[in-house]
Parts: sequence; structure tokens; C-alpha cells
Amino acid sequence: MNDAQQAITHLREAAVLNREDPLLAGSVLEFPDYGQLVMTGDLHGHRRNFAKLQLFCGLKTSPARRVVIHEIIHEEPETFDGYDTSYEMLIEAARWKCEQPDQVHFLLGNHELAQLTGHEIAKNGRIVTYEFERSVHAAYGGWTDEVLTAMHEFMRSFPLAGRTQTGIFLSHSLPGPRELPMFDFGIFSRRPTEADLTDFGSAYLLVWGRYQTDQTLSAIAEEVDANWFICGHQPQEEGYCVLHGRMIVLASDHNHGVFLPIDLTKKPQTVGDLTGRIRPFAGVA
Repeated sequence: MNDAQQAITHLREAAVLNREDPLLAGSVLEFPDYGQLVMTGDLHGHRRNFAKLQLFCGLKTSPARRVVIHEIIHEEPETFDGYDTSYEMLIEAARWKCEQPDQVHFLLGNHELAQLTGHEIAKNGRIVTYEFERSVHAAYGGWTDEVLTAMHEFMRSFPLAGRTQTGIFLSHSLPGPRELPMFDFGIFSRRPTEADLTDFGSAYLLVWGRYQTDQTLSAIAEEVDANWFICGHQPQEEGYCVLHGRMIVLASDHNHGVFLPIDLTKKPQTVGDLTGRIRPFAGVA
């Protein structure tokens, strides 16, 4: 079996595992009331932080620990014409899911959705969706179409959100004040349709949402029965920020990146109960 065939096998198997995850209800992962859940921010192909995440989690020897990964693809190459090799991390994440199927979980991010739907994202003068495909082609040649199809199947299998029994809602982002009037909360109780995934469908509005206000977060909290939100999507140079006292935004894609281990047995009383547990990747050795 060559590298392309191995990649396809891992991606397809991981997609099946995602779709058949026993925690999945509709498009939401319902986490149990025991153990620990490690939540990340955007990764964007940051290999060192991903390796440190795997080291910290130590899933093979920590059966009560789970991890949530999102926004895996579209790194920033060192040179303008360099290859985007974040596809390697996507495949490695799929392999990790195959190895630890009950402990590795994913959430759909806007960059994965854009890659699925062909929605162009321009970043520093590059169309990152095109660059991703160019890089996959450079790596797999005649196997490119099959590899990309398997990658799309894998990314399409990502849930939209996660929820703990202690009142924490996890998603790549949340609808902002402009998106909220168009957003269908019923999407969380079903699998997304093609219409949900296209521009201004509810999955799109979820993962692209920004500029959440206090009023917006209060309305969402009532709809999803949550007290706290943990997301990514919005860049954080210092690793994280807190919006309106209830939404924590994490970034995992740079040298100041962080992650958040959540105790699934304890209900946070203040946002400080959560932020006090945030860990820098730089501190993992």
C-alpha cells in the first residue's frame, strides 16, 4: 500500500468513526460527566503544537481524557510560493482518530468548510483553498483526486459543536449579531444538509460568525442551554481572550498558542474557573 492509499484508508475510516460516534446527537457531541476534555483553538497546520497536544493528551495511557480539534488546515508557508503542507496534519489527525476512536473528536471550522465548498479565502495574497489543492497534487500526483475526495469525506463528517453536562458549549465560532436572525438552531438536532453548508446556510453562519455581542451570546446561551462558550476562529496574538465574560476564544496556531483542559465533573461558577486552566503549548515538554 503506497502513501496515497494509506492516507485514503485513514481518512475514510476516520470519517465513518466520526459519523458513528456514540456521543453524536444530531450535529452535537454530548460529552459525559466524567474525565477531562482538552479543547484547542485553530491549529492551521502548526506541527509543533499538534505534537505537543498529542504528548500532553497521552490518550493511550489516559482513557478518561478526550480531545477536540478544529481548524486543522491552511497553514502559512514560509515563502510565498511554498507548499501548504497542512494536509499532512489532516491525515495525521485522521490516523489519530483511527487509533483512539473514542477519545479524538473534531469540530467543523470555516477553513474546512471553505475547502469543501470551494469558497475562496484570500490570505496574504494567496487563495488558500487553491494552494491546499496544489500542495496535495504535488504530494500525490495521479492519486490527487482520490485523496482530495477522501479528505472531503473526512471534513464533511466533522460535527458542528460539542456540549458538556456542566454547561459548556464548544464550537469553532458562533453566529454574530448579523448572522443570528438567519440562523436555524434546529441544525444542532440534525446532520447538516447541503443547503446548510453553502454560503449563508446555518453551518456557514456558525463557523464564520464574528463580533458577538453580549446580547447575542445571551440569546445563544438560552437556545443551546449553556453558560459558557469556548471557540476559536478569531485570531489571538496572546493565545486567548474572553468576550463579554462568557465566551473564551482560543488560538493554537502560533508560538503563544494555548489549549484548555476541562474537568468534565465540575460545573464552572465563573469564567475564571475555566481561564485558570488554560495551558500554553510552550510549557509542554
